[in-house]
Amino acid sequence: MIKKGSWVQIKKIILNPEQRANNLPEATKKVPLLLWVKGTLLSDSEMNDMVEIKTVTGRIESGELIDVNPSYLHNYGKYMPEIQEIDRIVKSTLFGGDYYE
Repeated sequence: MIKKGSWVQIKKIILNPEQRANNLPEATKKVPLLLWVKGTLLSDSEMNDMVEIKTVTGRIESGELIDVNPSYLHNYGKYMPEIQEIDRIVKSTLFGGDYYE
């Protein structure tokens, strides 16, 4: 049982494949457009139930309960040495000389 007030994530279909725009790539047109939203659960529920949540902006959304206490998993990708070189060039230009010496 997942209690009312828990921080959760839901998934809902925004557009079914037949509702999607014709100018999309074929692979994209074949799948539904999905929305994932995090918020506070408005009633006791079980995983995969259709539920309502309240988002941090106060919107009420409904969808399939897919996660409890979801974390943020984004990052800025793998290390790229070119970015460090750009940083060195910019700081040297702004602050003079070789900034890292």
